[in-house]
Amino acid sequence: MATIREIAKRVGFSQATVSRVLKNDPTFSVKDSTREKILNASLEMGYKNVPQYQRITIPQDVAILDNVVPDEGLQDAYFDELREVLVKHAEEQLMNVTMQKDVDSLIANADKYAGFISIGPSPLDRKTLHRLHKKLPHGVFIDINPAPALFDSVQPDLEQTILDAIDALMASGCSRIGFIGGLGNIMGEHEYPEDVRTFAFRNWALRLGLDVQGLVYADGPFTVENGRLQGHQLVQDHADDLPDAVIVAADPLAVGVLQAFATENVMVPRDIKVISINNQEIAKYTSPALSSYDISQDELAKAAVLMLAEALTANRKISQHMRISTSLVARYSFTPQD
Repeated sequence: MATIREIAKRVGFSQATVSRVLKNDPTFSVKDSTREKILNASLEMGYKNVPQYQRITIPQDVAILDNVVPDEGLQDAYFDELREVLVKHAEEQLMNVTMQKDVDSLIANADKYAGFISIGPSPLDRKTLHRLHKKLPHGVFIDINPAPALFDSVQPDLEQTILDAIDALMASGCSRIGFIGGLGNIMGEHEYPEDVRTFAFRNWALRLGLDVQGLVYADGPFTVENGRLQGHQLVQDHADDLPDAVIVAADPLAVGVLQAFATENVMVPRDIKVISINNQEIAKYTSPALSSYDISQDELAKAAVLMLAEALTANRKISQHMRISTSLVARYSFTPQD
């Protein structure tokens, strides 16, 4: 590990200056350029005693790629909150943030930015991703992982969330479990037209020996209206033998599902239990109140900002990927066993 003396010699400042910068001495004032030079040198030379937050608080111009198709519904509310907390955490790390509404604009203006953070699920083709990486090699995707070899990502651990939901339902005596979701993309080397939550549900159901034949409904957008349509379809298809429970991929869908069940005189949770994912504000006010797995947008945003800042500071070449755990907020649509 490099010493204070070696770092001081490398950057041309006194050992006292280097030491106080690395210790983040609040009484010590120094130019940003001096701080950046010392911190970059300490990382390049393998100095291990720099706190993570101190390593990354270096001013950078970064872009937020707003890769969201507006739907004027509850999904928009999710991304509105994510944008807000993302900007907050970026500014805390001294990042100067600019919004870019599409990937072509980001590529065209790439020279203005040190890196980017992307929000939104709209798919990007492989050619576009390689063009983006050539212009801006440092980027973090939130919620999706379109190019694992090219960019970093921070995602909620949806596969584990689905398993947790199945386990909780089975522990409560449910043996027939359905699923309602929407269309999505599992991307990487191959683009696969199925949302990760649907994929995880099918996979875990198979491994756990659950018979879900005819109980998976996963088509269309993640909207209230689509949830309503698929909820009606489930009841019509299984009117004489409803599943014990249904896992819904997102709260906007779940709102529509609950509306459909009410119209069909299916009582939740008496006739069927419902678990959703996202824990948006609306989950408190549905009838009945919706049990939903909380995805912390604050943690997603904070992790993405820190990951980008670390990549920029260390000029990291290897992509990193982080999963953020979720937690069930139990309300009236499903009450887990203690």
